[in-house]
Amino acid sequence: MTDRHAELEAALERVIAAAREHLAAVKAANGRADDDEVWRAYVELNNASNSYDELLLDEFGEVTPWDVEAIDPEEADRQFGVGIVDGTEAEDPHPRVISVRQRRDYRIPSVGALLAVAEAARRANPGDGDGAAVETVGEAVLELMQAGDGSLGALDIPELESLDGVVIVAEVETPLDPETYEDNDGVGPFALAAGDRVVDRLDEHAFADLELDEEPEGDGEPAATGKATAE
Repeated sequence: MTDRHAELEAALERVIAAAREHLAAVKAANGRADDDEVWRAYVELNNASNSYDELLLDEFGEVTPWDVEAIDPEEADRQFGVGIVDGTEAEDPHPRVISVRQRRDYRIPSVGALLAVAEAARRANPGDGDGAAVETVGEAVLELMQAGDGSLGALDIPELESLDGVVIVAEVETPLDPETYEDNDGVGPFALAAGDRVVDRLDEHAFADLELDEEPEGDGEPAATGKATAE
């Protein structure tokens, strides 16, 4: 066996070992998104495959089915936000927290209908056993959100007419701690501190059905339009 053949055999063994490591990392992650170990094992498998492919091409003029390019692990970690490079914590150029703040307004065609649908949601999802009637609009809205996905999307129902809204994305120095605000404080949790910075804004505009004799498009959910407010 020539040196080049031995080098090819060694490269093939690295591909096999890297594939086994990648599979082990995927199993350990068990579906967890953006897992660092899965990403590193992927890079190793990619680069091992690329090296074997190039050696095979140089020696025999043959190629593998793997159409891959070499990946610089450190550069890839910087681009994709992986926190550790070769066991050393990477410096994060953006150490702040991203805060997403959303407001959407609604018109209530019938308070009674809204309370009724919220009571039905409470009965369907009893939670801690609270069987009391839903008595206020605020209680109804929170009940619907808790019974749904927890976002404003849970309020896209016929009993609420969606109006305009806005989404603000900001970089903040300190993460939110809800316990530091009074229950009736509607300003403090949403106010930006002196060192915080708005980085983007998305305006949502409700659909206006001007053709009364035509079927409305969608369910009245606001249409989003982007507006950048800061670099």
